[in-house]
Amino acid sequence: MTNNPQRDLSTELHEQFGLDTVSLQYGLSQDELFLAAVHNDRGKVDPDGDTNQQKAYQTALGVDGPLVYFTDPSCTGRPVNDTFAVARDSVMDTVWWKDGLSKFSPENFDKLLPRVVEHLNQKESVLYVTDVFCGWDPEFTEPYRFIGEYATHAYFCNIMFPKNVRGDADRSSSGWTILNVPSFLADPERDGTRSNRSVIMDIENRVALVVGPADYCGVNKKTMFTVMNYVLPAKGQLSMHCSANVGDSDDSAILFGLSGTGKTTLSADPNRLLIGDDEHVWTDSGVSNFEDGCYAKLIDLDKDAEPVIGAALSMKGTLIENVPPLTGKAIEETLPQEFDLSDGSRTENTRFAYPLNCNPGVAEGAKGPHPETIVLLTADAFGVFPPVSILNAEEVMYHFVTGFTSKLAGTEVGVTEPQATFSACFGDPFMSQKPHVYAELLATRMEEHDTRCILLNTGWTGGPYGTGARMSLKYTRALLDSALAGVFDNTELEIQPILKLRMPTSCPNVPDEILNPRETWDDVDAYDKQATELRDMFRANYVESGFANLGIKEVM
Repeated sequence: MTNNPQRDLSTELHEQFGLDTVSLQYGLSQDELFLAAVHNDRGKVDPDGDTNQQKAYQTALGVDGPLVYFTDPSCTGRPVNDTFAVARDSVMDTVWWKDGLSKFSPENFDKLLPRVVEHLNQKESVLYVTDVFCGWDPEFTEPYRFIGEYATHAYFCNIMFPKNVRGDADRSSSGWTILNVPSFLADPERDGTRSNRSVIMDIENRVALVVGPADYCGVNKKTMFTVMNYVLPAKGQLSMHCSANVGDSDDSAILFGLSGTGKTTLSADPNRLLIGDDEHVWTDSGVSNFEDGCYAKLIDLDKDAEPVIGAALSMKGTLIENVPPLTGKAIEETLPQEFDLSDGSRTENTRFAYPLNCNPGVAEGAKGPHPETIVLLTADAFGVFPPVSILNAEEVMYHFVTGFTSKLAGTEVGVTEPQATFSACFGDPFMSQKPHVYAELLATRMEEHDTRCILLNTGWTGGPYGTGARMSLKYTRALLDSALAGVFDNTELEIQPILKLRMPTSCPNVPDEILNPRETWDDVDAYDKQATELRDMFRANYVESGFANLGIKEVM
């Protein structure tokens, strides 16, 4: 059992960190954490506010509705430039060092961690502790303990991660701990950080330290995802940044894509059972979810188009993040369905955490068989990719390690408008081993199980961002449904001559004219120029990334 209030937690945390004079709130129910968050979570919310502002609120539904939470205005997304791994000898050759996972001096970390602990002891801090697991597969799950100053974060972890997957007698010896301390402001000159906040993973010692204004709830899940992406490939298992679901014919599918590309939306299909929306592992026995919840973007949510997410907004045990109340109305008097989901005044990265069981159909045990279909999602801000392309084995590997998409506004600190990017394995920020490790595992799995693959563009058509329009969700779903049903397995294809992508010429319930993106532009010469520029970006990235040395064939 986890979250057992009777276990000697004080002794464990004294031995692990030296935490002695803190007050531990352990094993609290979601209702208790909800009320604790409303009454106790304090910090900066407004740019001109102090560090003692209320951060968590209840709506008119009270504890029977969602908890509403506001992050520090400087951290409404992942703090990419402030994310590190401790550069110990044991991991130096295996960690993929890069922007977003920089080296942190072991000497600096070994001084910083005790300093943070001393800060907590001196404050006689109240710390919320919850024990969960990362992963539903008992064989490959990792015990995960959250320790932090905000009850909201513990509440979030209880939403997002499974409990009682297996016994946890080995938690102290093999589990992972996140110590989340927003009140400790790092000093770059003293601590070796880049700013007053940091997210630092010590892989060797299975500890992650979060300090300063990095209180975006997603930090608590993405940090653990980064950990899993290091641990599982070492065991021969493919960790993936993807959503997954399964149909009536026991036909599972996995959908790769970064935040904002549609993983959560497209996986929430009322005609299929949801395995999960974000993070999975493809093991020797099939696909399994890391999590027990979903984390969806709320900005401009169309409740009619996404009824599952819309309905969950009013459900108990959920969390709305960074959505302002109605103008002139207190949050406490506002019903969840009345929130203005188009209000991006605080951030475009408004988020909603809700349990898997809020979905009407969830696969038992959050797992499924080996997938029949792989979907690579991209949000092409240039407007030149076809809405769907059919990929052969070589093309799959190329586009998987390339991971072309667009960073959408608000998904990371400092990103205010869509930017084209290449994100290896459709999860570059979270992939803690080198890309070829995941690519080789994917190739092996696909060959073993004869898996088909499509490239699905959920971005722009008829022109680039600012001129064209976002792909219709209705048509995207129709294209995906056809792919899952095998409609494209033997269909007529034409080749986009610049991008070398193979496009179906027809699809049920989709107008033929949108299948070839060139035909959706008013100026075909402008399209050709834009497509050529994008192709050249692909080629430059291929060379710069050294993919040829990894055995990846250039196909564009």
